[in-house]
Amino acid sequence: MLTFLLIAQIIVAVALGLASLLQVRGGGLGGIFGQSDTVFRTKRGIEKTLFQTTIVLIVLLVLISIWVLLTVKK
Repeated sequence: MLTFLLIAQIIVAVALGLASLLQVRGGGLGGIFGQSDTVFRTKRGIEKTLFQTTIVLIVLLVLISIWVLLTVKK
């Protein structure tokens, strides 16, 4: 069980790192291709999905980490 939790923790951590790297600060995904960031705008489409996925991955990583700690203490 502990091995499964550790592997899951590594997979979620790598996915969280990738999701974080795909987000461009301030400009959104359009900033990668030279879009102007002087206009106020909200997250839409894939940017919103990526942002929500990042939040879910953070929660999963915290929960798995707590589960690992509780499993190791037994």
